[in-house]
Amino acid sequence: MANKTIIEKEEVVIRFSGDSGDGMQLTGTLFSNLSAILGNEISTFPDYPSEIRAPQGTLGGVSGFQVCLGSDKVYTPGDKADVLVAMNPAALKVNAKGVKKTGVIVVDIDCFRKTDLEKAEFATENPFEELGLSESTQIIPVPLSSMTKESLKDFGMDNKSVLRCKNMFALGFICFLFNRDVDKAIHFLENKFKKKPDILKANVKVVVDGFNYGQNIDAAVTTFRIDKSTETPKGKYTNISGNKATAWGLIAAAQKAGKELFLGSYPITPATDILHELALRKDLGVKTVQAEDEIAGICTAIGAAYAGDLAATSTSGPGLALKSEALGLAVMAEMPLVVIDVMRGGPSTGLPTKTEQTDLLQALYGRNGECPLVVVAPSTPSGCFDTAYEACRIALEHMTPVIILSDAFLGNGSSLWKLPKLADLRPITPSALPAAFDGKFNACVRNEADKVRYWAKPGDEGFMHRNGGLEKDAVKGSLSAAPVNHETMVRTRAEKVAAVAERIPMQTVEGDPDADLLVIGWGGTYGHLMSAVSAMNKAGKKVALAHFNYISPLPKNTAEIIRKYKKVVVCELNSGQFASYLRSQVENVHYNQYNKVQGQPFTVSELTECFTKLLEE
Repeated sequence: MANKTIIEKEEVVIRFSGDSGDGMQLTGTLFSNLSAILGNEISTFPDYPSEIRAPQGTLGGVSGFQVCLGSDKVYTPGDKADVLVAMNPAALKVNAKGVKKTGVIVVDIDCFRKTDLEKAEFATENPFEELGLSESTQIIPVPLSSMTKESLKDFGMDNKSVLRCKNMFALGFICFLFNRDVDKAIHFLENKFKKKPDILKANVKVVVDGFNYGQNIDAAVTTFRIDKSTETPKGKYTNISGNKATAWGLIAAAQKAGKELFLGSYPITPATDILHELALRKDLGVKTVQAEDEIAGICTAIGAAYAGDLAATSTSGPGLALKSEALGLAVMAEMPLVVIDVMRGGPSTGLPTKTEQTDLLQALYGRNGECPLVVVAPSTPSGCFDTAYEACRIALEHMTPVIILSDAFLGNGSSLWKLPKLADLRPITPSALPAAFDGKFNACVRNEADKVRYWAKPGDEGFMHRNGGLEKDAVKGSLSAAPVNHETMVRTRAEKVAAVAERIPMQTVEGDPDADLLVIGWGGTYGHLMSAVSAMNKAGKKVALAHFNYISPLPKNTAEIIRKYKKVVVCELNSGQFASYLRSQVENVHYNQYNKVQGQPFTVSELTECFTKLLEE
């Protein structure tokens, strides 16, 4: 039996890393799901290269998956790892600096031959010494490759197929390292490979052998135990990614509104999983079209909206640019439409698998003419459900396009999600035709109270009308190029979007109520900002957080909140787009900025350092 030391912790960060073909995303996902089922709070961060497959063992091909699990609320995947699983020297080299000094590094020692070290650009044959790892860092060499071969020697599999299973040996060993029940991991494998019994049998064998190897390792090993979360309300929970939560938010909104859901999209990283998930839901009446390009994707959605469906399209930054002309049509025709932009590093193809918040100004202003629409942004992977649901509500009730600004960190990442009950969700009342009408309906007949036009679909008897991209007479609905009428219509469309502020929640502030410094964020940076603010508060520093989910229009009390504080800092994963927007909306305020454009999320340590300096100035 292993000489095992168990460390009780409230929070542990583990990072799985290896070649793109080593199955690190699957291993990390399975371990995250296992932890969620066992009652831990989780937050994950898949981090992988954009290349389909870089040369094996090279630095450019390293793929990672980081998860933080805890017994209390977990806001981020963590800064530095307590445990790193490195499948080769390249994975070790890329990730060593992100391991805590007292951390544990598990390596596949079979892959640390001289040729492997050369591929990873090590200058010596002792990579651990070359990297200057702390003496307090525990290195656990595990012969993952050879042990996997031994485990499957009687299965009649070729060498390549055998080595594909070594990530499961690593999963079994990590279950040992974290004192997890390996039977739960087997349950997940049974669900994943239920249609492939031979693969299932092999993977189950390897997982069990990996766990048993840990139990019998002839070395002193540090293991971890994390208790169940005690603050999680009772209910049914699952581990859900942001993209999947977005898809389910759209489905729930369609069910609540009594509409059929249509998604017209073109595949693009990192948004494609939304299309994949919805394509599986024909059982719920979902209709999906994989269009030939981004323009066709949004145009099919606009057509579906005209026909009376809850219509959506998904994309990332370059695709949003291509959709801009059709978005103008949706604004001019005043059609309900939801556009999901899962932001990535840019411009152009940029960093397709990395995260940024650089599409904000494009979402706000990236169309010709005066072209206002609603912009919202989720804060967490599980929160993508609520944001998608709310975007649908606004689109259907206010007859406007709504852009959801998610990002790669949220879309690919996952968190614990309490399954909601449809009956508990906010009602959605789509714009409806008046009960009585004189038969002279047109595309500009609207409710004057909030400027929302009535929604008539083809086939509604007595409501025949024309609609399109040309300007219309504000009263007759016929084509008009009259100067004063155009200005009237421009203002009417803007007033309709501004009126949405009457139907959204007031902005809230978290942290110290008597704070000297207000931190402002939006979208997917919430977890890191909240963690930093909480850490500052625990240290006795007066800091508060206003995190925005509603961008356009802003909540009605935005100016009142911002002007209360002595100092304000806006933190974004861009060069200052939200700060620039706030300057135009809430004037005569000095906005400090903390910006990062590296394709990576914030770290809590860099944020606390920034906030501390601002308080000391």
